[in-house]
Amino acid sequence: MSTDALDLPDVMSDTMMKDPYRGAERLRESSPVVRGMLMGAVPVWYVTRYEEAMTVLGDSRFVSNLSSVQGSQGEDARVRMAERLGVPAEDYPYLANGMLGQDAPDHTRLRKLVMRVFTVRRITDLRPRLEQIAASLVDGFADEGRADLIARYAYPLPLTVICELMGVPESDHGLWHGWSTGLASLQPGVMPRALHDMVSGVRDLVERRRDSPAQDVLTTLITTHDEDGDRLSVDELITFVITLMTAGHEPSAHALGNSIAELLTHPDQLERLRREPELWKTAVDELVRRCGPTQVSVPRYAAVDVELGGVRISAGDVVQPMLTSANYDPRRYTEPDRLDVGRRMKAPGHGHLGFGHGPHYCLGAYLAKQQLGAALPTLFDRFPRLTLAVDPMELPWQRLPGLRRLAELPVVLDPADGAESLPTS
Repeated sequence: MSTDALDLPDVMSDTMMKDPYRGAERLRESSPVVRGMLMGAVPVWYVTRYEEAMTVLGDSRFVSNLSSVQGSQGEDARVRMAERLGVPAEDYPYLANGMLGQDAPDHTRLRKLVMRVFTVRRITDLRPRLEQIAASLVDGFADEGRADLIARYAYPLPLTVICELMGVPESDHGLWHGWSTGLASLQPGVMPRALHDMVSGVRDLVERRRDSPAQDVLTTLITTHDEDGDRLSVDELITFVITLMTAGHEPSAHALGNSIAELLTHPDQLERLRREPELWKTAVDELVRRCGPTQVSVPRYAAVDVELGGVRISAGDVVQPMLTSANYDPRRYTEPDRLDVGRRMKAPGHGHLGFGHGPHYCLGAYLAKQQLGAALPTLFDRFPRLTLAVDPMELPWQRLPGLRRLAELPVVLDPADGAESLPTS
């Protein structure tokens, strides 16, 4: 690798992880498309502005699988990343063959089958259960004076929800927490082991559901088929369950944790929500825009030579939209650095790229919004004087590539009770 390559920006570098918003701003204001490195190993085009990011996510000239690029001799970023992490060859397909790594017609077929199960109505009907889970969790620490809301609230809520949806026994919830955390760590040794154990666990669960059907999403997935009678294969089932379980747990947990911290550091906006509770709906989208935990999309590839943002990109080149950067683009948003719980964003989608865009738009977006819409009011209504137990600058952000996540969220539930602050980690 040349010295010049080492100087290229990398969203997974220590510098970018330490201050992702300012780092993204510097790149965005320098150019809409910036040459960089992915994990210090794969050349990539970072797409920094909203309009150009929308193009990459929604335009058929950009694909998710290198095999969709005719005659490409380029480097498969996913393979390179898996090799660096030490993912065994037998487990790699469960990462590569999910819907996020597929293009039409395979992606269209898989998404159509899954959408028959993961419907808006099904998620809407979950709202009373979401509120019940949130209230139960709050009851569990209400008398303690202080709590770490990541461990006690942000993690267990979406984990319980997705496990109940999929039919994972309560006795296995802890296993899934560990597997999801390990997978998201992107640490050699940790991540491959978590993936391997997760594959084994899902395979066992699929077999149990084949023998003993239940009223859950997994049973429905096993039995559902399209108009041609096509069903998901066992490997497709395993891959999809892994995708749904991890996407429905880790990002949702940290979206909730980040949102709580964001509101606690913007008391004027929290007070506005107390005065105007009908604004929670717009507040959820604004919080996802502002502090969503996923900072970059999965890599895409240029299917043909294309010009984007005044930059020529060759067929087979790796292209990666920076979601955090695009969601703060002043060309799209008025005062993007300001939290405004009443902000009304324009379509498409929810007006931001926190859930992506185009054919790979997040299947769990509606569930994530429902969870935030239930969990945030439940917490702040129960603890109207809730406050951070540490200085905001001392909040322990995890140093994970491409992700913005809190290790802990220490709070005082009611300062009037004289509870002491939690020590920082």
